[in-house]
Amino acid sequence: MRIARILTVALAVAALAMLLLSGPGTRAGWWDWRFGLSLLRYAVYAGGVAAVASLALLVLLAVPKWRVRPWLPVAALCIALVAVAPPLILLGQAKAVPPIHDITTDTADPPAFVALLEVRNQSPNGAAYGGPAVAAQQQKAYADVKPLVIAAPSREAMQKALDAARDMGWEVRVSDTASGRIEATATTRWFGFKDDVIVRIRPEGAGSRVDARSVSRVGASDVGANAKRIREFLSRLT
Repeated sequence: MRIARILTVALAVAALAMLLLSGPGTRAGWWDWRFGLSLLRYAVYAGGVAAVASLALLVLLAVPKWRVRPWLPVAALCIALVAVAPPLILLGQAKAVPPIHDITTDTADPPAFVALLEVRNQSPNGAAYGGPAVAAQQQKAYADVKPLVIAAPSREAMQKALDAARDMGWEVRVSDTASGRIEATATTRWFGFKDDVIVRIRPEGAGSRVDARSVSRVGASDVGANAKRIREFLSRLT
């Protein structure tokens, strides 16, 4: 029983360690992003086994001779649940959204990268838009992601967009007022994934139309991150 308790606690701690290292290790460049995601999967496996083992040990506490250090299985169970919960929540979010990573307010004429074109072409996801198939999935999942028209001339709208981009922590790569274009890179907090953003501003009536496009460099699915980013950006302009 002593060995079983030690192994259960060790497995739960290992699961938590894999969870805690998955993001920061990837962000620091210690390993490839695929390995970082694999650590999440391994955390679920190890945490799940530790949780089941902890429950079994708790049941065995009913036997008087095995009622030694009852807090150990309780601690192991708590640690295991902490390790398993975030990856399962992330998995649930991934299943709730389409497996796309390119979101734009204008699916018919998505803003095109210029300054970041070379970087995009070197990334696994490339620079080309996915076309009608991606547009249909976006429309179904993110119907609210649409162009924004604001009552401001293009130059003023450009400055507002630039301020919003910087306030959101984006690394602005180019700001071209003449063409009404901003290109920037946003870095996710946990894994440090790089997502590229382009903002396009055109005159419309007495105001300006703002379009945005946010694209992940890696991964088939963005788990809704790009749509969330565009929503926040446009809300800041209003």
